[in-house]
Amino acid sequence: MNFLALFLGLGIERLLTQVFHWREFHWLDPLFDLAFRKLKNCGAISSLIASLGTAVLIVAPVGILQLSLQGRLAHIPLFAFAVVVLLFCLGPRDLGEEVDDFREAIAKDDQEEIRKLTTELLQMPPGSESSPDIEEAIYAQANNRIFAVVFWFALLGPTAAWFFRVLDLMRQRAIHHFSDHLRSEEGEELPQIVRATLALHRLAAWIPARLLMVGYVLAGSYDGATVAWRKSLDVRSDLFPGPDDRRLGLVGRGAAPNSEAVDVSTRAAVALKLVVRVLWMIWCPALALLTLYGWIN
Repeated sequence: MNFLALFLGLGIERLLTQVFHWREFHWLDPLFDLAFRKLKNCGAISSLIASLGTAVLIVAPVGILQLSLQGRLAHIPLFAFAVVVLLFCLGPRDLGEEVDDFREAIAKDDQEEIRKLTTELLQMPPGSESSPDIEEAIYAQANNRIFAVVFWFALLGPTAAWFFRVLDLMRQRAIHHFSDHLRSEEGEELPQIVRATLALHRLAAWIPARLLMVGYVLAGSYDGATVAWRKSLDVRSDLFPGPDDRRLGLVGRGAAPNSEAVDVSTRAAVALKLVVRVLWMIWCPALALLTLYGWIN
């Protein structure tokens, strides 16, 4: 059931991408800001518990509704509910659309649009002058926007997918909320509530990130990807790109065909093609086989 809902949701999501600006969930921002204001002086353990509690409160209605639909009308209402939840968990923006917009902005030499899309892809605090690699960011953002959602949806259903999306939204809002602090006190300790939010998201993204790296290895250049995977990373940043993000970027870059391409637009297109190949040629068939195995048993 979860695989069928996943397959349908991924197909619909690509067709209706223009409609789903609603899934940016800006209406949750005041709630996150309130929590960050109240908890900014909490200690490490208190911040971790509070961050987890905030996420659980937001996720609870979806979990309750999922439980109430279990076993009703041959699972048809639950199936429809799962598809809808998945559609709103992917994103918040369609990665393919964003990469296409980025390439179009480069072609038009629209510097303002390039800066805007770069900031979104790299998830930099507002006003940041940092400029990490766009290609590597695409490989890493594929996990945040697609693969981690798919992993938790396939494993535990729509509530788990929504839980991951809430953690990702909290992480992005924490960076925005404390952007002045992050710019003015670079090198200083992040507020504990920010560290707790980032840690919860990193924990939820850890397993799907490794599975996605395996996907990059299988879908692209095996030698290039495995060499990149073995590289020792010295990444101290808690923000994006963190250690797992950097490794995803390096493995994706190593696995990508046409690695000799030098212009940003071409390499962004290559990165997107590899992400799509992993999703439809490796992850979906693997999930289909696991689903078939479950039905047989």
